[in-house]
Amino acid sequence: MRKTEVLLPESLFADIDRDSPIPLYFQVSKKLEHAIRTGTLTPGTRIENEISLSERLGLSRPTIRRAIQSLVDSGLVIRRRGVGTQVVHGSITRDLELTSLFDDLAAQGGKPSTRVTKCEMEEATAFIAAELGVDVGSPVLAISRVRSVDSVPVAILTNWLPGELSDITVRELETTGLYEAMRKRDRIPQVGKQKIGARKATPQESDQLDIDRGSAVLTMDRTAYDNLGRAMESGHHCYRPDLYSLEFTVVSK
Repeated sequence: MRKTEVLLPESLFADIDRDSPIPLYFQVSKKLEHAIRTGTLTPGTRIENEISLSERLGLSRPTIRRAIQSLVDSGLVIRRRGVGTQVVHGSITRDLELTSLFDDLAAQGGKPSTRVTKCEMEEATAFIAAELGVDVGSPVLAISRVRSVDSVPVAILTNWLPGELSDITVRELETTGLYEAMRKRDRIPQVGKQKIGARKATPQESDQLDIDRGSAVLTMDRTAYDNLGRAMESGHHCYRPDLYSLEFTVVSK
């Protein structure tokens, strides 16, 4: 067992009833879920591996594997390559509003962090020029970040900004949300148009999000406008669907 893994106390499973009609995997899963929700197992905790737990409890590996998978499906734990099974802060549910992911994560009690992988000027392509309302070839600031919560990668955020916002720094992007940096420059996000989709992750995205190659990712394309109607950013974001979801209300006309 990895030294960083937590050896679960057998007392946690003391009242598992092997003669009960309730499946054993479900009983184990509920014990682990209770430990997570009550804070016995805190975010970032690495749970002992299936072999160790099955041997100590005298249960089959398929039973333990199914119990842990149910926690994965509930967004309570994730499996990370080279790390094992890790407790997460919880699945992030985000309202479909014009807000910063950084602010939303912090508001939900998480500890957001950002790794900037790109922050440089480049020429606007025809698509980006149309989105930002600038000429093709105009200088735009291209930025890309990997956003994590409680040290677990959640999203890859790629944005293009008009040239007048080129003074936004890597340091700002690492310590606060993009929209907060814009507000400091009197660019107030007011309206946005968004398109939500899904696709397979690229190999680079899989590595950055710490997911299996070819896994699905949730995508969102957004162009946001300030209070004067000027385009202030165009972005393409992709998210881990096991840790992130969008929530919105629909009404009948």
